[in-house]
Amino acid sequence: MSLFKARDWWSTVLGEKEEFDQGCLCVADVDNSGQDKIIVGSYMGYLRIFNPRPVKPGDGVQAEDLLLEVQLREPVLQVEVGKFVSGTEGLHLAVLHCRRLCVYAVSETLGNVDHGNQYQIKLMYEHHLQRTACNMTYGPFGGVKGRDLICIQSMDGMLMLFEQESYAFGRFLPGFLLPGPLTYSSRTDSFITVSSSRQVESYKYQVLAFATDADGRQETVQQKLSSGKKLVVDWVLNIGEQALDICIVSFNQAVSSVFVLGERSLFCLKDNGQIRFMKKLDYSPSCFIPYCSVKEGTINTLVGNHSKMLYVYQDITLKWATQLPHVPVSVKVANLQGLKGVIVTLSDNGHLQCSYLGTDPSLFQAPRVESKEINYEEFNAEMKELQKIIKEATITQDILPQSEKHRDLIVTAEVSPDLDVESQAIDSEVKAEVVPSVTIKVTIQSKMTAQQPYLAVCIQAPLAVTCDRFTFNDLEPGSSETVVLSVFLKGNFPPSELEGNCVFSCNTPTGIPKVAQCKFKLPLRLVCFPAQPSKSANHKLTIDTNKPPISFLTIFPDFADPSEEDQANVLGFQFLTGSKITLLASKTSQRYRIQSDQLEDLWLITKELTLRLEEHFKKQNCKDFACTFSGSVPLQEYFELIDRHFELRLNAEKFQELLSERAIQFRAIERRLLTRFKDKTPAPLQHLDTLLEGTFREVIALADAAEENQANMFQAFTKLKSATHLVIMLISLWQKLNADQVAIMEATFLPLAEDTQELGWEETVDSAISFLLRTCLSKSSKEQALSLSSQLSMPKDTSRLKKNISLFCDRLAKGGRLSLSTEAATQQATVVPGGCATIPESDLEERAVVPGSTAVFSSHKHTAKQKSSPEIIFGKKCFFQGHSALDVCLISKAFSQKNDVSSAQR
Repeated sequence: MSLFKARDWWSTVLGEKEEFDQGCLCVADVDNSGQDKIIVGSYMGYLRIFNPRPVKPGDGVQAEDLLLEVQLREPVLQVEVGKFVSGTEGLHLAVLHCRRLCVYAVSETLGNVDHGNQYQIKLMYEHHLQRTACNMTYGPFGGVKGRDLICIQSMDGMLMLFEQESYAFGRFLPGFLLPGPLTYSSRTDSFITVSSSRQVESYKYQVLAFATDADGRQETVQQKLSSGKKLVVDWVLNIGEQALDICIVSFNQAVSSVFVLGERSLFCLKDNGQIRFMKKLDYSPSCFIPYCSVKEGTINTLVGNHSKMLYVYQDITLKWATQLPHVPVSVKVANLQGLKGVIVTLSDNGHLQCSYLGTDPSLFQAPRVESKEINYEEFNAEMKELQKIIKEATITQDILPQSEKHRDLIVTAEVSPDLDVESQAIDSEVKAEVVPSVTIKVTIQSKMTAQQPYLAVCIQAPLAVTCDRFTFNDLEPGSSETVVLSVFLKGNFPPSELEGNCVFSCNTPTGIPKVAQCKFKLPLRLVCFPAQPSKSANHKLTIDTNKPPISFLTIFPDFADPSEEDQANVLGFQFLTGSKITLLASKTSQRYRIQSDQLEDLWLITKELTLRLEEHFKKQNCKDFACTFSGSVPLQEYFELIDRHFELRLNAEKFQELLSERAIQFRAIERRLLTRFKDKTPAPLQHLDTLLEGTFREVIALADAAEENQANMFQAFTKLKSATHLVIMLISLWQKLNADQVAIMEATFLPLAEDTQELGWEETVDSAISFLLRTCLSKSSKEQALSLSSQLSMPKDTSRLKKNISLFCDRLAKGGRLSLSTEAATQQATVVPGGCATIPESDLEERAVVPGSTAVFSSHKHTAKQKSSPEIIFGKKCFFQGHSALDVCLISKAFSQKNDVSSAQR
């Protein structure tokens, strides 16, 4: 037990799963009996009044400690005790709801025999609010004697003042955005708050009373002409941070001050807004309260924080720090049962505690250590075992722990072997007659209590699911949940992957998050169907194996027809989007050929072929099966896809610039039109309305063209990913790379799941390849010393990227191997044979030869020819000059499908 823990005098936990905040706690003599009571309201609508009377310090709540508990109809935002009823100076309880203000009288009724006294509340009056309330304050506004008035701040910045049973007036705060803490200073008769501009503002009550009436946001002409003054602030102080609470201190031995608790500072201000002192806090505070100090001229302040600590400051000097069992959201100082200075704290989940500061010594005594002989052999055996465990843990480089044999959460995804009889495709863009779908059954098994369970099914576009988000009720140990969904092709182009992922997340009862996931593979029949083989094709790949060819009737039973013997060696596929792929098996050699008119369409069939061959020979217990590739890597066709994707990125950038220019032009015409319309003397518009309409149509057409370009860019990126997968597979088969090296290549060439203008594929891949060329694929230590740029930006062209890819293949062909470790990279620099040239920095016209290929690639810049007097014809008579030829192409494309707009002259 620490000496600096808050000494528990009395504590209790309020309700179950209730929520509390700053204004829910009040300490006052609410029943006018001469003793403080603790009043607590909750967001669930419960109002409780306590009178703690523990037999000994540390006792919990007793039945007689709870004087009153009632459930109100609405959440309780704030409770205050004051002189709120006319005709009497007795204290009454004010309860603020979202749309109501209720004032109650708390009274005690003497009980008969042994039943004890009974407490009850009586509604004195209530006000129905026209605006949603945020907080309130009270006091003798205007210097009134013997009674308290109430001021309520609404969520939209209106101060509503009530003279007890009657509504007085309402005023809107100038420049209001969000409500802040509010309090009243009786010494200066002013309201003090902190605005969303992080300024402490003070408003005089007299200024509020004589200001223009503001019962509505919209001022009418009569209100503008009626008597009244504009609401002006008395003084303003910029504190530079948002405030959590404000408190006015006016003790006999201390100067009247305004305390403001910020997010990182504690401010003490004078009545005129000048800073008396401030204290920078190195923690995140949650609540505070100033109280009387024993030293004259100083003020003590209790400050609670989110680390369950309570600090006591004397002005800016820390006098005491104590540990609390919870995070306080409200703190008060009370006099209970003759004990002065009891600290009352309330947490957001209802932990109410009365404590005091002290250093009671702990009664715990450490037991005597029994002396016994040391068994050195046993200690040595234990030490060796621990060292073995430490060594194994050091060798393991996984960040996450290894999965246990008996996991608490198990997620399985079962893909139906057959396509759905009735397709579940929704809003598919595919132009085929029937868009098939396949059903996936996801089962979640929990061996623990899972709170807030959530399941997400992730599928990469253009594939889509009927529902990708699921929420469940809390799962009990041993229970399970099952969901069924369907996957289909939504976009009108083939996907780059036929895989998906299910992620299940939940929380344990102790608050620890748990995540489980599983992957599933979609059938090839989902995106293509059998078709007649094609004899001619633009792109052909040949995969070599070390085993005799297998009949397609065996490895592709879902596509081949057993009645046709020709399909044993030749098989045709057709994607739903229209592309055809032909698969051939050699009768004399151990080779397979895949051919198609598009390079990216070869990927899915090639991957499916290799996977099915591996599964076939694995079932026959053949462990030495291997696929190789000895042809030329189709880099030229791959570079064309890169150029197409990069060209669309350039178009998107140009569309953005043109849209910005037209938007500026549109706003300028709007300003001129508004000036003409506001002028008292009518003037001719000089065709400004026609020019505005033409500019508006141009903006709409450009936005449509930019949206179409964005869709084309996403489609091009998907094709680029498919071709990249294919190139990675061919290089890995060509150089016989292991799984780790293939993973490095995938991370290098496929670093992004989505492509954006801020971070694109070209600059990311170029940076990754440059890093490999200067580390594990470097020729000498001089290349390793070269530094890479830390900032990625969109390049001007793709010449450097294409040259680096060619050089990457060249160095792999000359013996280079991929590795991320520094030692392997250093050894690699000595192993790579001579002939590996360094990366030229300035020579962009260098020619590179890809090993294994007869094609020679040259890098060159993309230049845009400039016309001598460029002009763009817009409609029939509108000419826009000063743009390049690329602008002409883009705008011509944007307006090719649009009607002519009204004629306008610029």
